[in-house]
Amino acid sequence: MKPITWMYVGAVVLLLMAACGLGLGGFIYLGSLGGANIGSLHILLAGLGILAGIAGIILIFAAVRKTKADTAQNVTLKVDLPANVNVEKMKCQSCGGVLTSDDIKVVNGAPMVTCPFCNTVYQLTEEPKW
Repeated sequence: MKPITWMYVGAVVLLLMAACGLGLGGFIYLGSLGGANIGSLHILLAGLGILAGIAGIILIFAAVRKTKADTAQNVTLKVDLPANVNVEKMKCQSCGGVLTSDDIKVVNGAPMVTCPFCNTVYQLTEEPKW
């Protein structure tokens, strides 16, 4: 199982312990109202119940944050070109420096070129062939 699943299981166990501790402590306290001397057992059980409840809530928050952190995605776009394509060296529109594939990034769906020589940033456009 994933560690996040174990975090949720641990949180449920801690919250059940909290409910039992608070419930049993409350029943013992109500039973002592009749005059029986039971000491401070109800305070101990209620205190342990509160601590287990706090730990369970913290564990749930940690699991939710870890789940949100794990949702980042990397998208790789592979283009299949026909066999008769000639690859030419790309040159910067401003300074004429030779560009590589590392200089091209897709930003908001548009290919953007950053020249490593003159630091010019522009959108890559395809010129018509005719």
